Amino acid sequence: MNVVIIGNGITGVTAALRLRERRPDCNITIVSGESTYHYSRPALMYLYMGHMTWADTKPYEDDFWKRQRLDLVRGWVTGVDVSGRRITLHGGGSLAYDKLLIATGSKSNKFGWPGQDLPGVQGFYDLMDLRLLHENTVRAEHAVIVGGGLIGIELAEMLHSRNLHVTFLVREKYYWNNILPSEESKMICRIIRAAGMDLRLSTNLKEIVDDGTGRVTGVVTDTGDRIDCQLVGLTPGVSPNIDLVKDSPIATGRGVLVDLSLRTNVPDIFAAGDCAEIVTPDGERNLIQQVWYTGKAQGRVVGDVLAGDEREYEPGIWYNSAKFLDLEYQTYGFVSNEPREGERHLWWEHPDHGHGIRIVHDGRKVTGFNLMGIRYRHEVCERWIREERPIEYVLDRLAEANFDPELYRRHESKIVPALRAQIARAAT
Repeated sequence: MNVVIIGNGITGVTAALRLRERRPDCNITIVSGESTYHYSRPALMYLYMGHMTWADTKPYEDDFWKRQRLDLVRGWVTGVDVSGRRITLHGGGSLAYDKLLIATGSKSNKFGWPGQDLPGVQGFYDLMDLRLLHENTVRAEHAVIVGGGLIGIELAEMLHSRNLHVTFLVREKYYWNNILPSEESKMICRIIRAAGMDLRLSTNLKEIVDDGTGRVTGVVTDTGDRIDCQLVGLTPGVSPNIDLVKDSPIATGRGVLVDLSLRTNVPDIFAAGDCAEIVTPDGERNLIQQVWYTGKAQGRVVGDVLAGDEREYEPGIWYNSAKFLDLEYQTYGFVSNEPREGERHLWWEHPDHGHGIRIVHDGRKVTGFNLMGIRYRHEVCERWIREERPIEYVLDRLAEANFDPELYRRHESKIVPALRAQIARAAT
């Protein structure tokens, strides 16, 4: 069997290694125009900041792929010939497949702003963006970042480390409060401003200004303000990278449409990771998951399916973690930015505004946690949610979840009484 995998990110590589484990006789080819070898995408910011070398970003030695009998092809895929069971490559040539996995990841969003394609304007997602950022920051002194999310704060920290002045344009009332409740969002706003960045909330980008020679020289906001800058970072999120299959028989929506086994509508063609849109059988909103651990989990499932197993992807209990400059963030379960019907949110914040915890419950069981500046154990929080533990059970054992380093100050002795007082007030 000849399997071709388009994309050498965490999903494609995980699928390849799982398939090799299950089918030692299988021919497996991984195709990527971005890089020959798989690297850790979350490490790109540390590469730019000088905290890591290129070799540090590669989880495997270069000879690993040969030892695993995985063929690596460096090239951009330009099309999928479904009837001929071949993919075509930029510059000529093609590869035949018996089974095909599309794992093309995401791409940075653009929303048709005037000037969005000028030199000096870019997103930040992949290795090409990193190379472009090095070029764009050689003579830059001021950068404007459009969009308040995880990629935006990473880019801001990177540019701040090179002593560029950063202005944030965030359309929401507080940073990322389309995702986070207002208390967490306000905490992030304080952190950004304390670092010396110019954070402009409830502000939209109107246009990007050309300097007359075809390069960016500033932006204009919807309030009429002009901000001079030499770099514009467009970070209003990412979307599934489905350009490759848009004109093919492979069905797409927001992403490549797949079932729970990650099969497309075309026999022997699969999609997984950031580019996949899982059609939910119960009629709920289709599922697009674009974080590292879900990409890896989907890669393992589709590797088994490629090997001939009947498996379905189970999303499980959501979690994510990130850093907003020096502020660590973790979330477990589902925490909405506003309480949904039947939900109750409990929030504690330290007077220093650098530590906070939110616990969500429905009166019967705990359903989610947000941690800001406090580290809790993934396995403990997930177990409490999975076992549907009531809020009092969790509060009685809250200190068991903490895994901050030994010399860090623990806050549970203040958190638990404060949250219990909120429960008592709500009951009266």
